[in-house]
Amino acid sequence: MYGKLYVVATPIGNLADFSFRAVDILKQVDLIAAEDTRHVKMLLQHYGINKPLQSLHQHNEEHASQGLIDKIREGLSVALVSDAGTPMISDPGFPLVKLARQQGVDVCPIPGACALIAALSVAGLPTSRFSFEGFLPRTGSARRSFFEHKLADGSTWAFYESSHRIQAALEDMLTVFPADHQIVVAREITKLHETIVGNGLAKVLEKVQTDENMRKGEFVVLVAGREPGEQDDELTDEQRRILGILLTECSTKTAAALAAEITGQRKKTLYQAALAMQDKQGS
Repeated sequence: MYGKLYVVATPIGNLADFSFRAVDILKQVDLIAAEDTRHVKMLLQHYGINKPLQSLHQHNEEHASQGLIDKIREGLSVALVSDAGTPMISDPGFPLVKLARQQGVDVCPIPGACALIAALSVAGLPTSRFSFEGFLPRTGSARRSFFEHKLADGSTWAFYESSHRIQAALEDMLTVFPADHQIVVAREITKLHETIVGNGLAKVLEKVQTDENMRKGEFVVLVAGREPGEQDDELTDEQRRILGILLTECSTKTAAALAAEITGQRKKTLYQAALAMQDKQGS
């Protein structure tokens, strides 16, 4: 009989946010695979758990995962934990879980804290549909390109950001999004200095710029989706650039259709813009 792989969510700040079931599982398994064994030791000591640990992080998980699967197939049970929250939500673990499922190993979720879901639950933004974008690109040009792409998104979306890039990320967003576009910044969730600020983009950015504490800790940023009809007749510079490239190779109708698929903008708006571009070139 094979053992099992348990994917165990750990607290994201407050140690009390740890389920009875999670504690029991960690006491029962034969081995704990941890993103940082030094970090998880503090949690285990707090709950009186003494189990062998093995490091599994982004730099070794591709080659270390098979070894863990082999142990499970020999009958051992393994728990996967990250430094905080639910594994694989912008944390290591995907290669291990993928291999386990491919090789017939039972994978059992032990749910718990997740910064994304915690922030979403209190943001006051629509939750019937939402997307998670992980961490943003590191360079300003790549971030602005990303925001251009997200401008047409009609549902709530979210991303994680670090303390040393949160201000730059919001400044880049303001070059693309309207100043009054609704966002929520959740900082240090469940920790002593938890702060949740929601308002128009420009006002939230101003608070980040003027309050040093708003540039410390770990951040979840949630962004409202575009309202129906909002900016339908406006094209961003990136959308115009894409449309212009397509017009050099395709008919007006095809270029507009392809640009709509790529950018999410309305086909009618793109078609009208394409006609205007061609009229301008012909004059």
